[in-house]
Amino acid sequence: MESKSTGRFTLGKQSSLAPDRDAGELNAALDLGGLQVSEELDANIRLMYLVNEGDLAGIEEVLTSGVDVNFRDIDGRTALHVAACQGFSDVVQFLLDRGAQVDPEDRWGSTPLADAVHYKNHEVIKILEKHGAKLKIAPMHVENAREVPEYEIDPSELDFTNSVNITKGTFIIATWRGTQVAVKKFSDDVMTDEDKLRAFRDELSLLQQIRHPNVVQFLGAVTQSSPMMIVTEYLPKGDLRYYLKRKGALKPLLAVRFALDIARGMNYLHEHKPDAIIHRDLEPSNILRDDTGHLKVADFGVSKLLKLADTVKEERPLTCLDTTCRYVAPEVFCSQEYDTKVDVFSFALILQEMIEGCPPFSYKQDNEVPKAYASKERPPFRAPPKLYAHGLRELIEHCWSENPADRPTFRDIIDRLTNIQNHIVQKQRWKVAPLNCFQKFEAIWKKDSTVNHSSHSSTRNI
Repeated sequence: MESKSTGRFTLGKQSSLAPDRDAGELNAALDLGGLQVSEELDANIRLMYLVNEGDLAGIEEVLTSGVDVNFRDIDGRTALHVAACQGFSDVVQFLLDRGAQVDPEDRWGSTPLADAVHYKNHEVIKILEKHGAKLKIAPMHVENAREVPEYEIDPSELDFTNSVNITKGTFIIATWRGTQVAVKKFSDDVMTDEDKLRAFRDELSLLQQIRHPNVVQFLGAVTQSSPMMIVTEYLPKGDLRYYLKRKGALKPLLAVRFALDIARGMNYLHEHKPDAIIHRDLEPSNILRDDTGHLKVADFGVSKLLKLADTVKEERPLTCLDTTCRYVAPEVFCSQEYDTKVDVFSFALILQEMIEGCPPFSYKQDNEVPKAYASKERPPFRAPPKLYAHGLRELIEHCWSENPADRPTFRDIIDRLTNIQNHIVQKQRWKVAPLNCFQKFEAIWKKDSTVNHSSHSSTRNI
């Protein structure tokens, strides 16, 4: 079969990790000079040219003549590398069918899949992944060591021996430099899925900006190799969901103390400068307990930065897969524009759950709950009214108002919770005070009785 290709050989796209060189330099590196594409060219080099041109007939002819499909050029590149760079999905499939190795590395460590990702050749990515290709170089890889971010953690320092899943299975425990940490591992598809990669970058960007006692501390990340990871402090006491499941309904004073921890963390996020941070996934399993029993807000995987006096909107409708949807504000579920007040709505549900001892609308299926919110339904108050004293119920109802603008800010919530806490503490002191007085009176009476009894005995003895 005669090839249709003629003309001078010029290389198309180079390796994704190669230093910047123009086509002339690359041709020189391959010792092509000014040779025409003909039989005088080495058959192996001819294969590379034909792949670069996407000439299936010519490729088949050369391979049939006995040329090795896995031939490597002076830079260690194979025909599959070239086809992946050029985005020729039919050539990639043909080479794989003829025995091409799916994950060969060139002299810079790049694979065909890494090249396809670099040039955004999505059809090629799908074919390579279907044949088992794995990305070895993370898409955030930098070529210059001085460009490696300060937060970068060497993955060899993370020991996952005896690691277990924590907080919804999102994080796993590891040991880093002798300290237990929580590690969020990202699946391989984050390398090729632009939406997931953007979410990883956004979460990483947010965590670097956050420093507050009621927000989980960011320690570092793995971005220069696969799998990519985010490392945060490990809180061994677990999340609030686990705690509530074990303890049930909390006493009002403890519920208010926990609510203040959450409100302080959220107020910090909402008042973050220059852009406010919307958590957008505030629910019990994303709230962790530290060694002192205080709470910290965690997991910013779907959080968003919000420009001042601005709103955001979901790009696609939400689907309810688990209990997380029980805490999502109706404007998010209905794909409307929303702002920081969605977190206030979620907060109201968490506060009510701590007092009621059960998740919101526990008698409904997960997918039914957001529809109930959208229909202006709210979870019923079933606990005794005394547990909602001092304005606690009114605060919850205010926080889940239908109109987001009517919901209070977390700064307002902190003030109201502080007043409620003071009332509860003062009431408990008044209950304890009479008891203490009675105990003191009883002790004095007993002492006097003992003295009198002793005096009487002494008189009789005389």
